[in-house]
Parts: sequence; C-alpha cells; structure tokens
Amino acid sequence: MNILTIIGARPQFIKSAVLSRFFRDNPSCGIKEKLLHTGQHYDQNMSEIFFDEMDIPKPDFNLHVGSGNHGKTTGVMLDKIESVIFEQKPDAILVYGDTNSTLAGALAASKLHVPVAHVEAGLRSFMMIMPEEQNRRLTDHLSTWLFCPTQTAINNLKNEGITDNDIILPSSDNKCVKMTGDIMYDASLYYRKKSNIQIKEKDFILLTIHRAENTDDSVRLSSIVNAVNNLTSYKFVFPIHPRTRKILEQLNLTFGSHVKMIDPVGYLEMITYESACTAILTDSGGVQKEAYFFKKPCITMRDSTEWVELIESGWNILTGADTKKIIKAVNNIYMPAEYPALYGNGNCAEKICKILNNNT
Repeated sequence: MNILTIIGARPQFIKSAVLSRFFRDNPSCGIKEKLLHTGQHYDQNMSEIFFDEMDIPKPDFNLHVGSGNHGKTTGVMLDKIESVIFEQKPDAILVYGDTNSTLAGALAASKLHVPVAHVEAGLRSFMMIMPEEQNRRLTDHLSTWLFCPTQTAINNLKNEGITDNDIILPSSDNKCVKMTGDIMYDASLYYRKKSNIQIKEKDFILLTIHRAENTDDSVRLSSIVNAVNNLTSYKFVFPIHPRTRKILEQLNLTFGSHVKMIDPVGYLEMITYESACTAILTDSGGVQKEAYFFKKPCITMRDSTEWVELIESGWNILTGADTKKIIKAVNNIYMPAEYPALYGNGNCAEKICKILNNNT
C-alpha cells in the first residue's frame, strides 16, 4: 500500500513522527509512505527543528505555501496537492488532526477518488465558528478510515451517522471507524526517553496562546493578558508563537516581568518544560493532552474543548478568556486524586497499521 501523508503544522509533525517511524521500522506491515509538507508552518522553530530532532524523514514534497488567509492558503494547498496526487497515484492519503492542510488533503483526495485515512478523527468542540471544527468535521465525512483516540470521539461520529461498517473494503460511504488510542500519547512515551535537555526554570506555570479565537479577538486577548499580569505571585514561561508575538505588538499588549517570553521551542524542549512545570495555562488542543500525559493540572482558555474527558476527570478546567475565571482557576490549582487511562496504552501506530492492512 502506497500512502501519501500530508502534514503542515507542529502537531502533525509530532503525530507523523510516530507513525512514519513505525512504517519504516516495520516493513512487513506492507506500507510505503511518502511525505508531503504543505509549508503551513515554515518558520525554523515551528517546522525544521521538529524534523531534525524527531528524526522525521525529510518531506518528499514541500509546497512552501506559508501563511495567509484561510481561503487563499487552503485553495493553494488544494491545487498543489491535487497535482502531486495525479503524479504519484497513491493508494490512500493520510491526514492528521484539524488544520487547513488536513482539509486540503482530504478534499483533494476525495475529488480524485483516493481514499482518505484520518488520524485523530471524531473530535468535536461543537463550535462551528472555529476553523479547526470546520476542518475536522468535513474531513471526517470525506474519510474512509477514521482512527479515533477516545470513546467520546466514536460517540461523536455515531451521533452524526458515521459508524463502523465492519467490511473488508471500506469506502467513504461505508466507513471503517476504529478506536486506536491517541498517537500523541505514543509520542510522549517514546520521546520523553530521548530528551536530555536541561532547563533552569523552577516552580513555573507554562503558558501558551495561539488559537485564532483568542489572538484574532482583541478583547479576548486583552483579557488573557490582563489575567496573567494580575497573577504576579506566579512565574510563567511563555514560548510565543511568531503570529501571537506580532499581534501583541500591534495591539501594544505587554506582559509583566514575572512572564518569561521565549522563542518557539521544539518538541523535545516543549515536553521538558511540560514535565518540569507546576501547571499549564493554554488554549492549545495538543498541549491540553500533553499536560495530562505528564500529570500536570491544566487550565484552558477556551469556551469549549474537544477533550471533554479531561474536564470530566478534573485534570482540565475551562475558563474561556474571562479574566476573573482565569485568575480564580490559577489561584485554585489542584492535583486530582485519580489518573484514569484515557488515551490508550501507547500502541496507536501499531493498531493503525494493522487496520489499514486488514482493509486493503
């Protein structure tokens, strides 16, 4: 089976590192993979460093699309991915998550009748205003194989009429829907053993802000900055996304001296910070899970989350961008008494490979 894997953003590099390595290390699985990088994240600290430190094969194709408005970038990706599909004639397209690269890959493949495998299928925030929600829903409905990280994801798909048809040769109309566990859990288990990075910071809260719902809304972003600036009894470390930095500068928003702003970090350094911190304040989907993998309380500055089991288990608290709620949550951080196994047992890549083989 010849697969063309499409990636373009930091979370996809991490997920791809796990599955691509499994394909390479297990030739008996019968899957040959080529990588296409859309160039959605193109900054050295947002892209190349992940390929280097995580031993991801250099992409066979790089579209160099870069950033821009959703319509323009998705359209350019769609056009260029289509050309690569015409040239390579893959047996399937594999996509991850919920970015514009994900949707462009799924659309291009679907129009050309190439089956789509979606890793991290079934997630829902139930906020269609979010570009990520639009991308993931459309991708799921276009896909043939839907690899779900949790039972919640399976249930979400069932509620939309997407169920497992349990047939040997699935299609976009008769889908294969399976729970595989979370591939980012595989990554955290593997790469935490590989990291030998040392950091000096102690007793700090790790901060990340990058979601468009926060950065593109000056009121929400100002409320978040105001909350953090009022929490002067805590130290924060903030690896800042280039786009977030630019917006903060445009709005003339600044943080207090208790917030240490650093350049974006690679995955190994990020999980080192996650392992060392006392808690995490974020609006990231992936970081919410990584907080859980490292047993760190998490406060999420969003109005909803696709990782509802983290809320239910007490490991995550939603505050939105409400200044008072953020301050209250940080001042009342606690460690839940129980740590349930929510995301599988670390063999997601193996399960995906077996499912693809059983259905070819």
